[in-house]
Amino acid sequence: MLPTFFIRLSTFSIMVDASLKILTFLLMMAVCSHAQPSTLRVALEPINIPNLGGLQSFAHGQFQGEWLLVGGRLDGLHRRQPFAAFDALGNNTHLIVVNPVTQQTWSISTTSLPDTIREQLSSTNMQFYQHDTTLLLVGGYGISFATQSKITFQKLTALSLPSLIQAIKTGQSIQGFFRQIADSNFAVTGGHLKRIGDVYYLLGGNRFDGNYNPMGNPTYTQAYTNAVRKFKLVDNGQSFSINWLSPYIDATHLHRRDYNAVAQIMPNGEPGITMFSGVFQPTVNLPFLYNVEVDSQGFTPNTAFQQRYNHYHCPTIPLYDSLNNQMHTLFFGGIAQFYDSLGTLVQDNNVPFVKTIAQVTRNSNGQLIEQKLPIEMPFLQGAGAEFILNKANSKYDNGVIKFNRNTSDTLLLGYIFGGIQSNSPNIFNINTGIQSVASNVLFRVKLLPSTAVAVQEKSSIFALNPVVFPNPSAGEFRVQFELLKSESVNISMLTADGQLLYQRAYDSLPAGLNTLDFPAISSGHSISFIQINTSAGSKTLKLIQSRRR
Repeated sequence: MLPTFFIRLSTFSIMVDASLKILTFLLMMAVCSHAQPSTLRVALEPINIPNLGGLQSFAHGQFQGEWLLVGGRLDGLHRRQPFAAFDALGNNTHLIVVNPVTQQTWSISTTSLPDTIREQLSSTNMQFYQHDTTLLLVGGYGISFATQSKITFQKLTALSLPSLIQAIKTGQSIQGFFRQIADSNFAVTGGHLKRIGDVYYLLGGNRFDGNYNPMGNPTYTQAYTNAVRKFKLVDNGQSFSINWLSPYIDATHLHRRDYNAVAQIMPNGEPGITMFSGVFQPTVNLPFLYNVEVDSQGFTPNTAFQQRYNHYHCPTIPLYDSLNNQMHTLFFGGIAQFYDSLGTLVQDNNVPFVKTIAQVTRNSNGQLIEQKLPIEMPFLQGAGAEFILNKANSKYDNGVIKFNRNTSDTLLLGYIFGGIQSNSPNIFNINTGIQSVASNVLFRVKLLPSTAVAVQEKSSIFALNPVVFPNPSAGEFRVQFELLKSESVNISMLTADGQLLYQRAYDSLPAGLNTLDFPAISSGHSISFIQINTSAGSKTLKLIQSRRR
């Protein structure tokens, strides 16, 4: 979810000290030992879906392979001016259905719905959870239509996914597919909603009412929940009610928001939830580095583990290897206090946008080990993005994917969509609204076999279909393709009538996946074409050029 209400005091960047280097060395030694956790091999494949716009900090559900996207923001990182931050123009006021296989989209405005429902459906940073075919939405920060003020909504709304998705696709009325109740305990944003057994867990987050103000001026009130609130949902299909259970409360360890709460299988085989990192520490405006374990019996801070990467909400994927009793969690980009620079761990207390893809593994003895994977996000992106599970995969009741490291097949784990895409790591203190956008890039996420496999001969010069992204683009863009052998490549950008706008020649690109950056090129047209020429042939891609918001 979006790193909302980011107020920072320190602005400096330092290299890690000797003690941290020693810690890094010891971790590397542990990775090389016989107790080394499996290092997962992951591939990202960007795909373009026409008419799918950028979106960040949204909620989602799915039915029969089609997604419903709800709420979130159409712009990038919130601006610094109180009147401009989280303005109404950036609200997503449509319900969007996406079929990632056929690459079709449908949408419908929420204006026909009662105000009490549609104001929450256009909010950002809602907590959400899908149980069977019902999508539950809790809280979220947005504009109250009654008062025209910005508040955290104290509501739980239930959506019937099969009926609602069908109505949106066929252009029918969407009335009657929403049920809603109000309770002040639901006034939460920046937290998470999970489930263990028949109990729902509303973990962390805060209540924020009023206008964001980076200087801390009294234009808002903010209160962290400092809690894991628990409840049971009594639902007869027509109406529902809430039975609140005793919460877990801790003003130190549970004082966190905009973090990653991930379903887990614990070493004893029982389901649990891990609250990874988040902000802010009670005494300093920096992320937590340790995590908190939550289960049906209570919660346990794990201060022995220090997470260096991926501190804000970003796409996460939980996978459990039952043969080796190892719980793996993958993290994709986002924002972090640490990043890797040419093999050196760098600490930046500005907490920048990062490209890091990392893996945290819990061994059978409960020890957590963090590894940075050798691949990265293509851009500074991931904050406020979501992972959408491929439900064809075998999984546990809590959504953890069943995985064993000797699997020889490539698995489509699911998709990553949206989030904030920034043009530089640290834009918080200079942000005027043009330094970042809501990304419309969609990635297939594949888990590759752990052992090398023979590469089959391919008839095409491209092992993968070439892709240009982001597409539509309001500025810089990238072209990605895979060559079967090292060779020269010429890339041209042309108008629809064949006028050459830009050209770049590469004497020798390596075999394998190539990702090339291109500057913003104004064509004066809404559509341009990217042509990739090699000695074996050529491919042409369509690029939609949109104006910057």
